[in-house]
Order: sequence, then C-alpha cells, then structure tokens
Amino acid sequence: MNFVKRAGMSLGARKSKSAVLLAIFVVICTLLLGGFLLQAAAARQEAGAQRTIGVDATVEKKGLTAVLADRLGASDLVYRYNPELPVRAGASGFTPLTSDAPKPGAAGAGKKERGPLAVDGVRDSGMLLPFSYGSTKITAGRGITPEDAGRKVAVIEWRLADRNHLKVGDTIHVRSADDRETVPLKVVGVFRNPTQDPMRWTAPHKLPGNALYVPMSTAQKLGAGTAAVSEAVYKIGSPEQAERLHAEAEHLLGRDSFDFRVNDKAYKDQVRPIQRVGTFAGLIVWVIALAGTLILGLIVTLQIRERRTELGVLLAMGEKKWKLIGQHAVEVAAVALPAIALAALAGSLAGQSAGDALLGRQDDKPAAAAGAPDAELAPPTVQVEPATVGKVAGIGLGISLVSTVLPGIGILRLHPRSILTDTE
Repeated sequence: MNFVKRAGMSLGARKSKSAVLLAIFVVICTLLLGGFLLQAAAARQEAGAQRTIGVDATVEKKGLTAVLADRLGASDLVYRYNPELPVRAGASGFTPLTSDAPKPGAAGAGKKERGPLAVDGVRDSGMLLPFSYGSTKITAGRGITPEDAGRKVAVIEWRLADRNHLKVGDTIHVRSADDRETVPLKVVGVFRNPTQDPMRWTAPHKLPGNALYVPMSTAQKLGAGTAAVSEAVYKIGSPEQAERLHAEAEHLLGRDSFDFRVNDKAYKDQVRPIQRVGTFAGLIVWVIALAGTLILGLIVTLQIRERRTELGVLLAMGEKKWKLIGQHAVEVAAVALPAIALAALAGSLAGQSAGDALLGRQDDKPAAAAGAPDAELAPPTVQVEPATVGKVAGIGLGISLVSTVLPGIGILRLHPRSILTDTE
C-alpha cells in the first residue's frame, strides 16, 4: 500500500490524537503568524514615524546663503528643510505695533524707528520650532509652504491683524530695508504667538506682534540683497543618516567652518520603542519555531513508541524504513496545512486589535511630551498578506519535517523480529 494513502487512513483511525495534533499546530502557526504580522506592522509604522518625526539637523554658518541651503536640501537624505532669513522692513499703509511703556531717556526721542517689522523669510513655516511644537498656532488661513516660492504672500501675527483690521486675503505693503521699494504681500495666514507684550519699553521689531513670515525670495528682496541665512534645519529619517548629511555639508560648505547640531530626542522617544517591538516580534518567531519543533518532535517520538507493533508488522512485510518515516512526515504535514489556514483566518480577525494593543500606545503619546514636531503617528496597520502566510507555511512545514525526521532516525535501527518478540 502506498505510504501516503496509509498516512491518510492512520489519521482517520486516530481522530482524537489527530485533533490534538491539529490544535497544537494551530497554536504554533497562529503565534508564528502573529509574530510576523507584528514585525511587519512595526516596520511600516517605523517607516512612517521616520518621515513624520524624523531627526532635525541644524546648520549654521557665517555667510550661509539661500543657494547653499537649497543645494544641501537637495540631498537624497533630506525630505524636508527650512532655511531662515531674518530681515527688518517698514510698513506702508498700515500701522506696526509699538510698546505701551515710555521709551527710557531723552536721547532719540521723536526719532523715527527704522524697520519696525521683523520679517522672517522661510521655506516651510511648519518646521519652525514654535509651530512644530504647537506653542504658536495658525488661527486663520495657512502657513508658508515650499509651493509659495516666488509668491508675494505673508503670514502675520493676530495682534498686528487686529490693530489694522486685517484678515486672510487682504494685501499689505511692506517697504524694503533701503526704503527703495515697496512690496505688496497678500495675507494668507494669521498666527497667534503666546508670548505676551513686554512690560518694559521694547523696540518695535522685537515685539511679538510685529513678526511676519514670508517666502525666501520676498525676504531677499526686502533685505536688499544684504541679508544672510541665519540657520537652516534639515529633516532626515534617522540619527544614522546625520553623519552622512554632515559629510555632505562639509563637502559643500567646507570643513570646520559651520556648526552642525542634531536633535534626535523625538526619534529616540517614539521610534526606538517601535523598533524594540519589531525586535521582540522577531525573537518571538524564533522561540516559537524552536519550541514548536521540540513539542512536535516529542509527540512524534511518543507516537512511534506507541506504534512499534504496527511498524514491526510493516517491516516484516518488507516495507522500507524510509517509507515509514515518510508516512509520519505526511501525517504531520497533512495536519499542518489546515492549521495554517485556520491561523491565517485568526490573524485576519484578531491581528489588528493585537497590533493596536502593542503598537497603538505609541500614538497616544502627545507631541509636546515627546519634545518633537509632528509627533502624531499614523495608527498601525496589521494585514495578513500572502507572503506572510507563505512564511508561516514554510516554517510550519519545516517544523513538521524536522519533528518527524529526527525522531524517525530511531526507526532506522528497528528490526521486525525484535519488535514482534517484545510484543508477544
């Protein structure tokens, strides 16, 4: 009789033991699938967190220009960056804020203050620390974005807007630093700075209400070409990439001629825990595979001992020993296949809730606590994919093969006469 057909008859004759073996295999395959799903979900969330949180590298250099900042921002390591170009400008047609406190001393009394507006040229206002941490918020409209390059737009503080009855869509006129040109700027956003007006007399350009954010090109125009970029912040994926970006900055800006600072606190606070979950999931897979092999190997060993008489009869009839081993391997593999299907079903039903329980905790951590911009992470997605099921099937069948072949070595040493003599 064919040993494959005999394996099927043996499973039917031992229904209770086959059911126990099936239950054990379902548990093993479900745990294996859970480990792979958790590992994949952690990898996806880590990749999303790297883009959402990332690592900020700040470059400062005397004489740093917008052109150099843009060239470094074009690096493959950088997916978001923001240079800052601060200039002072005057107002035309609207009134800047002034300090309520009297100006100390008689010197300079009645002298017109030059450049009462603090204009900050930016590429991406969302990367500015006050905005990214959430202390300063856009209350109407939007901030400055990379798409605003070349446009004459501005984001103003709500106190300046309130005093001059300005709103989103209005146009203000700002004079350049040399008073030679007046630039019309469309108000695209209004922000609220929580800093209170100082009690002492303060120069107008230092008042929080006189701050404006404009695109880099507009700031260069208002600065009459004399202003330099104060600093540039580059967002990269991980701390390991900071060294590579530093090397590119050295090549572009010159060695030891700039300041390079890395802020990876947010990354460590939120991304590293996700990496630990992924590592733990990988460890689970190996432990389960090893434990499953040992457990099933023990069960097969016990079955072989229980079926010594059957094996002796088959050997006495001339059955080859490798076919007896093959019969046990087929029996275990036949149980493994439905167990894999049941595990895939269980993973699709309960995988998402398990992923939320282990990875969703990272989403509940507020941005301020993490000390980082944009710290809100996307919820983890747990998906049962064919490739993942294929991995489980491969490991499951590997477990069934190893757990039958190793104990089956004992069959090679069996002799039908000794077996039948012992059973008489």
